[in-house]
Amino acid sequence: MKSLLTRRRRVNPVYLAFMAVSFMVGVAGALQAPTLSLFLTREVAVRPFWVGLFYTVNAIAGIAVSLLLAKRSDNKGDRRMLILFCCLMAVGNALLFAFNRDYLTLITVGVLLSALASVAMPQIFALAREYADSSAREVVMFSSVMRAQLSLAWVIGPPLSFALALNYGFATMFIVAAVLFVACIGLIWFALPSVARVEQASQVAIAQLSAWKNKDVRLLFLASLLMWTCNTMYIIDMPLYISSVLGLPERLAGLLMGVAAGLEIPAMLLAGHYVKRFGKRKMMLFAVASGAVFYLGLVLFQSRAALMVLQIFNAIFIGIVAGIGMLYFQDLMPGRPGAATTLFTNSISTGVILAGVLQGTLAESFGHYSVYWAALLLSLGALAMSVRVRDV
Repeated sequence: MKSLLTRRRRVNPVYLAFMAVSFMVGVAGALQAPTLSLFLTREVAVRPFWVGLFYTVNAIAGIAVSLLLAKRSDNKGDRRMLILFCCLMAVGNALLFAFNRDYLTLITVGVLLSALASVAMPQIFALAREYADSSAREVVMFSSVMRAQLSLAWVIGPPLSFALALNYGFATMFIVAAVLFVACIGLIWFALPSVARVEQASQVAIAQLSAWKNKDVRLLFLASLLMWTCNTMYIIDMPLYISSVLGLPERLAGLLMGVAAGLEIPAMLLAGHYVKRFGKRKMMLFAVASGAVFYLGLVLFQSRAALMVLQIFNAIFIGIVAGIGMLYFQDLMPGRPGAATTLFTNSISTGVILAGVLQGTLAESFGHYSVYWAALLLSLGALAMSVRVRDV
């Protein structure tokens, strides 16, 4: 009888709703991101430099919008309503890409809609953190399981993205993404809670204002920026590198992304389980070192089998950094889950800015192979910075 009551207590419908929302938003995003470089190259017919520029402008807009909304989300208003608005913008963005092929329109209106849509995921995680704190749930595992939903989404999303785009056209792919965002809006409206703000003590407020002055926050931000620069350069370049340089099937790109995402799930869950034993700092160092091994492998090996095996290191790298990295920021910035989560996602967006410029310039000037040498050097720089961040 006691075990039955315990099991019922654990099956929390709000918990399940958070899992479902993060999964569905993840699938919708994983449908659009993997084939974006191919979409711009083939459908919009632009050169590699303009592909990279699109990623850069998109990231700059994302940072600007998220910074404007982050402070408001932590201080006033219903965070759930903000998430709903962002998902609505995501629907508009997907439909625009489905039916428009004008580069100028996509890099202006499309980028604005995309920037507003990109705020949804960090706000979902911030709401989840507030819910976990208010309901006394175990924060690390709750966040890790939620982040695992994103990895599961990326197991499904990239192969499905390439299958839809190559077999039925990019318009169909973007329409499917729009339908998923509409489903998310319904689930968020009916299932996610509105969590009341917790009033912070004055000394906590002072600590909030000086968070960026903290050396550890700055170092972690810069290290995270370099990590995501490497990862985004790989995502942008890999579909083009595989087809145009290695002469391998285009669908292999989706398969590689799906395999890596599938391996990320156990990496995240194991990281959430062992973080109390080893600490966030050691877990992050292990992850960044695995990333350096991954990019070294891309420099040295080009066969299909080698690319598949290397996804193990890629999964460890992204799986741990994406889960533990966000919590690292939150612990270094107590009392500001929205701002801390947004700072983490802005390190991703800033990495995309650098990645877009670097990938486009390197690929056009020196060829696709040079992109992976640059990623290797940046990953080593991220490792050097991560060593200097204190444990929490």
